Amino acid sequence: MPVPSAPLNRLRQLWREGRPAFGAIATIPSVQMVQIMARSLDWIIVDLEHGPIGLTEAHAMIAATTGTPCTPLVRIAANEPWLAKAPMDIGAFGINFPMITNRAEAEKAVRSVRYPPRGDRLWGPFHAPFRWGQSMPDYMASADDEMICMVTIEHVEAVNRIDEIMATPGIDVAVIGPGDLATSINKRGQMDDPELLELVARAEAGILRSGVPIGGVARTADQANALIDRGYRAIALGFDWSLFQRGIMAAFDGIRR
Repeated sequence: MPVPSAPLNRLRQLWREGRPAFGAIATIPSVQMVQIMARSLDWIIVDLEHGPIGLTEAHAMIAATTGTPCTPLVRIAANEPWLAKAPMDIGAFGINFPMITNRAEAEKAVRSVRYPPRGDRLWGPFHAPFRWGQSMPDYMASADDEMICMVTIEHVEAVNRIDEIMATPGIDVAVIGPGDLATSINKRGQMDDPELLELVARAEAGILRSGVPIGGVARTADQANALIDRGYRAIALGFDWSLFQRGIMAAFDGIRR
């Protein structure tokens, strides 16, 4: 029996093996910051939703992961195919779609990352094959199977419809966004609020029932280990700025000032 070839997208290999993948969200338009993070992380999301990063900077940041084990993903500002198109065409290995609240929106996201007949992605990946290390024909042959569709569950309506959303074929990973989820119930910033924690638990249960890899945020080792124990497979350790900030704080730890 032939042995299945390893996927080009390393995240798929980790999840196939049931292993967690650790990453961070890049909000600072800095190639150097990505080069530093990519040496240690399994994935980086280049954030085009919140912050000053444009497509030119995103292209350079995606390219900065070349030669590392880090998989570059891009978060777009809204669930629109035209917003997903350019990041894929410049080399992203996946798209993070925000604020998915029902099955129709999930299906729209899935179709955005795949070419016809499986989806609605338009042709024009002029720069992607260079980051993927492939010829154009090889890229076209592998893109549908390698590209990751990551949906974010971050609204109370999404939690209420979690089973219908997660029944959508083609979702590769679903992450819970507690910040916007708290905001959707007028509890912004109250990350320990019991109502929010109950919604997170419901979202978590629904994603786990589906068998799709689940993602979340951990700010400490204890939090990360607890997520791993509950079955999480994509764990964000923070943002670039928060990791940098924590490093500075750690450098001052124990110093008399």
